Amino acid sequence: MSTSAPTVTAPNAPNARIAIIDTLWNREIVAALTQGAVDTLLAHEVKQENIHIVSVPGAVELTYAAARLMATGKYDAIILNGCVVRGGTPHFDYVCQSVTQGMTQLNLLGEIPVIFGVLTVDNEQQALDRAGGCLGNKGSECAEAALHMLAL
Repeated sequence: MSTSAPTVTAPNAPNARIAIIDTLWNREIVAALTQGAVDTLLAHEVKQENIHIVSVPGAVELTYAAARLMATGKYDAIILNGCVVRGGTPHFDYVCQSVTQGMTQLNLLGEIPVIFGVLTVDNEQQALDRAGGCLGNKGSECAEAALHMLAL
């Protein structure tokens, strides 16, 4: 049994308006995720002027920003990019739980898709592997997920 995701071409979306909200925390990693998302959106004909990037301090702030942008009615989908690296305290669990529950709640509103692009890793190498390293770019995968959800 294969553990890799199926290869399915995302649809083009020339009129899509996409917000990418990323974190300033773990900036090098998160910037690579956001660049991967932008590159993928552009490759699927999303216009540069229809891609809006907003940065927030950390992962917990992602869902607040997403709710605010969702309320404007200006976007067709929102991608949340961040990176939370496990440390020696329970803080990792609280942050991951907060972001996951917040994103799920926003999706249940059903207004627009909110895509989870937050890496939750044990160490920095795992994050680098997923931000353009040997495991690809999860930001790119999130952009493809947003395009698929828009086609729903």
